[in-house]
Parts: sequence; structure tokens; C-alpha cells
Amino acid sequence: MVTRRSMLRGALLAAGGAATAFAGSDHVKHWLGWDRPPLGGGYAAAADNLGAVAHGGVQIHYFQPTAEKLVALTFDDGPLPDYTPRFLDALDKAKVPATFFLVGRHLEANAALVRNRLDRHEVANHSWSHDDLATLDLAGARRELERTHEAIRKHTGREATLMRPPYGHLGGSTVLAADAMGYDIVLWSHQMRERKYATDPAAQAQDLVDSMRPGSIILAHDAGTKRRLVALEALPTMIEGLRAHGYRFVTVSELLNSRASVS
Repeated sequence: MVTRRSMLRGALLAAGGAATAFAGSDHVKHWLGWDRPPLGGGYAAAADNLGAVAHGGVQIHYFQPTAEKLVALTFDDGPLPDYTPRFLDALDKAKVPATFFLVGRHLEANAALVRNRLDRHEVANHSWSHDDLATLDLAGARRELERTHEAIRKHTGREATLMRPPYGHLGGSTVLAADAMGYDIVLWSHQMRERKYATDPAAQAQDLVDSMRPGSIILAHDAGTKRRLVALEALPTMIEGLRAHGYRFVTVSELLNSRASVS
């Protein structure tokens, strides 16, 4: 005899099996976002094309152990009209070098903003469109880096050797693309806390002065919303404070090439 309970159990088992099969399909994996990690960080995929391996390894830097009091100041996302010239003015006034991780499409549209203004600074690759490279396949990640590499060469006459993935996200294809192009990957150890100190640049400067260590890499932005201006307003005090503590500002490449040993 077929009971109500057995009918219900059968229906639940059938539904569960269908759901499992449905969830296992490629369409649903994409729909659920399993192959697009969240902005808070996702998986790092394995190498998806060993034929793309050029050097067999990529250096990833967020700090450089050194006994010398060196610090590298970096800026992401520019160049854009509202802020980049103001940051360059502040750095020129302080005679401080920095490393600018440029977004290719912004450089292509605003090359005049940085023409003849980057002599003391280093330029590096921050992708073409600022997409999350960890969500792209190898071909997509390479396109993002190659287009920006060519824009940097075209507008600055330089060959970039460093890249920083947007949001600091790394996936296997990002690492492979960097390997294929001979890039080192640069992250950061300190950052401008643009939300926390949006209305208190003095506190932002003091936070960095108090927490700095030799070999640190500082993240700031020269593009974005108005809160990014806290970095601009904090720069003079931060630079003065770090210099008073014996720090010297260098580009990222200069920091990585430092041969000072840790005591």
C-alpha cells in the first residue's frame, strides 16, 4: 500500500536528486558565482595553461625585509583629472618619489596629465579596465595587462616590470599572465584608511608614522571618491613625520633592489 509518508519521502528524494544534478551543471555553477569569487577574496585557481609558463615562478611582494629605513609610497587607479595632478604637485613639493600603478584606459584618456611629470616616479601596471583579474581566464588576464603595458610604453616610453592586481586579488591565471610578461606582483603592507580617517588627515598621517617598519609598501589612491583626498591632505605630515624618524622614500623597484640586511 502506498502511504502518504512514502509518497512524501519519494518526492523529497526525487527533488534532492534533481537539485544535485542541477547544481552540478556548468550553467548553475556560473549562476551561483562559484567561478567568480567575491570582492572579499576568493579561491586562487590552479595553473590553467602550463604552456603559458615562461619563467616558472613569480615573485609576490608586499614588504621588503631590510635594516635600512626605506619606505615605498604607491598610488593606484589613476591617472584621472581631479586628483592625479594634485598628488604629483604634493610629491614634487616634498621631493618624494612614488610608484604609480596605472589603469590603462585612464592613461590612454589622460596621458597629458602625466606627460613630463613622472621623471622621479616609477610606473607600473594596474590592468586596463580595473576588472577583478581573479575572475578572468588566462586570455582575459593577459589582455588586461598587455593593453596597459603597451599604453605605458606609448605614453611614457618605459617598460613596466611590476603589476598590482585590482583589489589585490590573485588567481592562477593572473599569476600565469604575470609570469608570461616577466612581471613581479606587488601588494602592500600599509594603506591609507580612507574611510576611517576621511575627515581626519592628521590622524591618518599619525597612524602611518606610528605603524611604519623599514621595508614597508604603502597603498594610496590618486583616483576615486572625495574620501581619497584624505591621502592627499595627510601626505605632507606623513612625509615629515617619517623623515623625522629617519625614513627615506624610494620607488618599489628601488626598495626591492635594496641589499641592506636585517640586523
